[in-house]
Amino acid sequence: MNQGKAPAGELPAVIITGASGFLGRHLVAALRDRYRIFGLGRRSHRSVGIPDHHHLSWFQADIAEREALEPVFRSLRQVPGTKVLIHLAAYYDFTGEKSPEYERTNVHGLRNVLELSRALRPERFVFASSVAACDFPPPGAALDEESPVDGHHHYAVSKRRGEELLRQYAGEIDPVIVRLGALFSDWCEYPPLYTFLGTWLSQAWKRRMLAGRGLSAVPYLHVRCAARFFARIVEKHRELRPCEVAIASTDGCVSHLETFEAATLAFHGYRMRPIFTPKLLARLGLNAMDLAGRLTGNRPFERPWMGRYIDLRLNTDAARTRARVGWAPNPRLAILRRIPFLVENMKSDPIEWHRRNLAAMRTVEVQPNLRLLQLLEVHEREILETSVQASLAPEAVSRHASYQTLGEDEVRWAKRQLFLQLKNTIRARDIAIFKAYCRYTAERRYRQGFPCGEVCHMIAQDRDTCLRILSQDPGSRGLEDALRDHVVMTFMVGLDEILDAYEELSGEMVAVDP
Repeated sequence: MNQGKAPAGELPAVIITGASGFLGRHLVAALRDRYRIFGLGRRSHRSVGIPDHHHLSWFQADIAEREALEPVFRSLRQVPGTKVLIHLAAYYDFTGEKSPEYERTNVHGLRNVLELSRALRPERFVFASSVAACDFPPPGAALDEESPVDGHHHYAVSKRRGEELLRQYAGEIDPVIVRLGALFSDWCEYPPLYTFLGTWLSQAWKRRMLAGRGLSAVPYLHVRCAARFFARIVEKHRELRPCEVAIASTDGCVSHLETFEAATLAFHGYRMRPIFTPKLLARLGLNAMDLAGRLTGNRPFERPWMGRYIDLRLNTDAARTRARVGWAPNPRLAILRRIPFLVENMKSDPIEWHRRNLAAMRTVEVQPNLRLLQLLEVHEREILETSVQASLAPEAVSRHASYQTLGEDEVRWAKRQLFLQLKNTIRARDIAIFKAYCRYTAERRYRQGFPCGEVCHMIAQDRDTCLRILSQDPGSRGLEDALRDHVVMTFMVGLDEILDAYEELSGEMVAVDP
């Protein structure tokens, strides 16, 4: 440890949910030298490029999974000293369609974190929202800290419900609400802007077309500025009022026309002249492109719902927050100042440009393993009961004679453990979890005198039951690859591990075809 630094145990603790996300990764980097960071994310820190650090502790869990979250918070309760919890974990997408993930993560997941924070008792609970959760202000007006969360799209509704939840817990947890502008980096990583740049700077027939008068506008904020904002909130958290709203954004907003001109100037050396498309025609075009995409199975990023917002401006006034927090965006990192850097990165390293942005695009949709996990949870009771009954049925005596001696409670417990490990494997995308469970099961059953064939047949039966029930649900459409990768292959590896264990323990080759 460097001389002059406080020992890690004396540093205040900052807990970050959603730490593996875009903002979370930058926030960890901004805080790790001055605080003990306890990051919580769906993915491991190494998988998202966060290096090991002596001040960083990591928990891999999904906030919507209460069972997985409870041991995390039990560990966090043992951490001494000041604690600030920053809740970044959230779901959003740009499809405009209703997704169960809004309820699952943004409402149910937040409720889990709030419930478990009762015993944790952080000094401050910082909740990340968005100015996009508010409805567009009237022409000439601006959103400020008093503006209601009254947007009509699904994300806005989920954030409104989140803020309502916070106020319900305000007597036990002191919340602060942070409404963020549209976050971007020098590699873009903001899906709408990435799509616009990809069109404007291409040879596509629509490269010069702007909907309406090109006045559609949002406030942008560089992710480095956002990380510094949250660092300032942590420093000043005792001075903020419970349920106070802060806006992390530049003032005003930046239009499509302004970004189009800046991008084409940086790319071509001159500003291209746009072709403005009347609103009605633009809306018809969005519908036509979406219909063609549905027919070909390749829907575009632009969706019909976006037509409602043509030429609307999400104007923002964050003056009060700047005065309260003592923070201001760095003018050098303003979007129009950074466009040349974005364009240069796109031109000089297109592979990295697309890699980062396609990763950002994927985060706006639930990953297939998590969709499969949701489906498994919906049918878990049915799968468990079907599997228990099949294992103990009279006609199963010849196949499962050893299991018949265990009794229903023990069989039910074993099944529940198997499906718990299957869920953990799917959630983490780590097949080693299920493999280790099958090794332990094989060793235990071997000591109990169970034949290898019975153990393998029981596991294979559970696999078939799981696949049959999941495949009958219409929600499994499009998850065929995920079923193969995360269920079929997981059970295949588990069964192979059972065979290996029995061969090692018995010293004989096992002739079983699972």
